[in-house]
Amino acid sequence: MEVGISIARAKLLISESKLNLSSENIHLDDVNGRILAEGLISKVNDPRFNNSAMDGWAVKEADCRHAGETVLKIVGTIQAGAEQTISINPGEACKITTGAPIPDGADAIVIVENSKVEGKNVIISGQAKKSFIRIKGENLSKGKLALSKGTYMTPSAISLAATMGYDEVPVYRKPVIGIISTGDELVMPNSEINEHQIFESNSFGIAALVEKMGGKPIRYGIVTDSIDELRETLNHAAEDCDALITSGGVSMGDWDIVRKIMEAEGQINFWKVNMRPGGPPLFGEWKKKPLFGLPGNPVSSHLVFLMLVSPWFSNTYDIEETAPPNLGRKVRVTMKDSVKGAKNKLCLRRIRIISANNGLQASTHTHQGSGNIHSMVAHNGVTLLPPNTNAKIGDIIDAFWFN
Repeated sequence: MEVGISIARAKLLISESKLNLSSENIHLDDVNGRILAEGLISKVNDPRFNNSAMDGWAVKEADCRHAGETVLKIVGTIQAGAEQTISINPGEACKITTGAPIPDGADAIVIVENSKVEGKNVIISGQAKKSFIRIKGENLSKGKLALSKGTYMTPSAISLAATMGYDEVPVYRKPVIGIISTGDELVMPNSEINEHQIFESNSFGIAALVEKMGGKPIRYGIVTDSIDELRETLNHAAEDCDALITSGGVSMGDWDIVRKIMEAEGQINFWKVNMRPGGPPLFGEWKKKPLFGLPGNPVSSHLVFLMLVSPWFSNTYDIEETAPPNLGRKVRVTMKDSVKGAKNKLCLRRIRIISANNGLQASTHTHQGSGNIHSMVAHNGVTLLPPNTNAKIGDIIDAFWFN
């Protein structure tokens, strides 16, 4: 077991426990936010044929080069969905709608606003543009890769998959993550509560973070400070889930039962990371399933998830840490308030980042206690202050901007 390591070292150790996810075919109706398990090759050219990008007239560009108006003979109309049966010769024009195939002989489009019909002729008063013709295959080529493995399926990616001819696509199965909160002081929200108890909140926030990273959370409720109860819950969760996340019980106290049971019966790869807040997390295995032991303070649990668990999801999907679904990105900000760093630890002070004319600016709006989850709502990022470093007003520093 390694103790007191850097975030970079922790990420490396965690990456060795990447899941081997199977894939499943999902209909496009249900694929939003899923991650492609295989690359998709286009089944068609896009456009499938040369077609008009505008409503107007299909013409020969050479007929419309001279100054002033041009009179052309109307030889027909072609609209989207029609089979191409019209051709034009010099001095002729064909009325055309957006998406309709280009008639044989035409090489440019005049928009309808630059035309006037008089009898069997059309009077052209504007430029004929070849660029208003969409060329076959200019967007996609049949047989070529268009969506790569690991692509996060956004609405645009879903539309592209449909354009390519797919109604179902292969995506990674959602990793199932068991979430366990520990502590005698915890009660469920809306329960009766005494003066020495608090409402349990971490499992709800962690479950939401798991969902944002493409996982399927299962909350196993509250485990009291009982080794036997924790063992039973861990065993149950290990049977049902791909990985486990616990909240609380990882520090050095007599009642930190997650650390104790993992030392005695599980496997701990590391304990404590040089970050503040969030310093005492552990990572290891229970019944051969990866286990993240997050601190009990809510800010700490969220930030450890952002810094360590989120990259583990990305690694499992074989995508870059900065690629969607990710929970934020590294940026440079100018501090509008001073913040204090941490001795020998990366310091994650909560900040509110805004975009201004002279770049990103950051300020603080609540106190920084690791038990103050409101600070994660009042702010939208954290500093990435190196160990033993403070930030003064006007300093430009690294920060992590939440998505």
